[in-house]
Amino acid sequence: MATHDDRSASSGGYPDDGFYPASGSGGGVHHFDDGTQSFDASTKAFDDTGYTPLDQVEPHYEDDDDHRRVFGWNGGTDLGLLVLRVGLGAAFVVHGLQKVFGLFGGPGIDGFAKFLESSGFREARILSWVTGITELGGGILLVFGLFTPLAAAGILGVMANAIVVKWGGGFFGAPGVEQEASFAVMAFALLFTGPGRAALDYGRSWFRRPLLSGSVFLVIAAAAVVATLYVFRSV
Repeated sequence: MATHDDRSASSGGYPDDGFYPASGSGGGVHHFDDGTQSFDASTKAFDDTGYTPLDQVEPHYEDDDDHRRVFGWNGGTDLGLLVLRVGLGAAFVVHGLQKVFGLFGGPGIDGFAKFLESSGFREARILSWVTGITELGGGILLVFGLFTPLAAAGILGVMANAIVVKWGGGFFGAPGVEQEASFAVMAFALLFTGPGRAALDYGRSWFRRPLLSGSVFLVIAAAAVVATLYVFRSV
């Protein structure tokens, strides 16, 4: 008759949950109720007639859900982030070209500087260069997925300033801020999701830790917005 052994026989630490030594056998599954196990004192070995070889044991699953695929990063996520990143980046490449070079019907540096002056900003020409380069450079970086947290933070900061300046016109209408708010939300999302695997940032430290890098650059963007509004804006 088999006796119960309370020793931990497996890495799980559960009694009677492992292999018992048998003469000439690599182990098997032990049946406690078969009544055929005996100990041979002359050979100092257990009789293994009450064991089922492992290769004959049918695998048992507690639940069919065990077979379901574990959720993880997938190609659909990469495609969605690629479209979001390239779409947002391309829009700001055009915005930057409008402000810096006056292309696509844009105001150029002089025209944008006059707009900033009318909105109550000091050192408007410097700010127009900073804004134009931030939009152009940030857009290019987003398209290629390079230094994504920096690019997204720059665009988020520019859009936050634009929302504050244009807020008097309400959220919708003319001049509403729905476009600026939409761009800001997209930049915020990329700040914390990262660019996806179809990007030059793939494998970099900020790609592997998007929450940490996103939080750091969000603070930087907020500081830039505060500095711009409270240092360079006179009204």
